[in-house]
Parts: sequence; structure tokens; C-alpha cells
Amino acid sequence: MVRLEAQVTAGEAAKLTDRPGVLDGPFTTPQLLRLDEALRLADRSTGLTFSVYVGDLDEPVRGHAEKLHGQLADPDSSVLIAISPNQRALEIVTGTLARKRIPDRAAKLAALSMSAAFGGGDLAGGAVAGLAQLTEQAGKS
Repeated sequence: MVRLEAQVTAGEAAKLTDRPGVLDGPFTTPQLLRLDEALRLADRSTGLTFSVYVGDLDEPVRGHAEKLHGQLADPDSSVLIAISPNQRALEIVTGTLARKRIPDRAAKLAALSMSAAFGGGDLAGGAVAGLAQLTEQAGKS
């Protein structure tokens, strides 16, 4: 079994694509650049910080996702989308300030949309679609 792991926040994809051999994760270079652009747009338009983690999550999955979220630079205004394809798990963790703008119901709807894309084999497209939904829900900063 191959372990795929990547965590991307806005601006990191450009740095990674400048270094050959770094991209051996779940995304192709065009997919990673598309994801990076979606993250930049989400951050810029909402004032929140969005991150996507792809990799195995320790049990309990929610607890591990919350731990990853807590390690972000500003957890209170951050949103983490944690995806574990091997475990068929998806968690969206919102910080205290982010949760006021993205209620659990909206996060669940975004998760359903992402899960449908993931089921069709489109990991990057699902993540981008989920980011778009969460960004729309959060509104302008």
C-alpha cells in the first residue's frame, strides 16, 4: 500500500513545483496548481486561512484532524479539510472564528459534494469544489 501525504496551504504549490522530484504525492502538477489557486482565492476573499491535508489519519480520525488543525498558524480563523483516501475518511475542521461563518451544516454539505467527486476518482476536483462551497458560505471578509 502506498502512503500518500501532502498538506497544502496557499502559495506552497508554486514552491513545490520549482523543485523536481518533490511531487510524488496524490496530485499531478496541474492539479496541485489548481488546488493552490483555489486556496489562494478562498483565503483572499474570506480572510480565513484554508488548508488541505491528504494522507492517512490516526484513529480516532476526527481527533487526528483536530490535532492537525491545532498546529496551523492561526487555528481560530482556519479551516482544515483532511482527506484520507486509504481510509475513505473526510473531516472538515473549523476554528472558533471560522465556525461563526461556516456552520456545521454548510461544512456537511461541502463534505457531501466532495465525497461524490472522490467516489468518481476526482480527488483534486472534489477538494476544489469543496473549497468553493466553503468559501461561498464564509462570504467576504
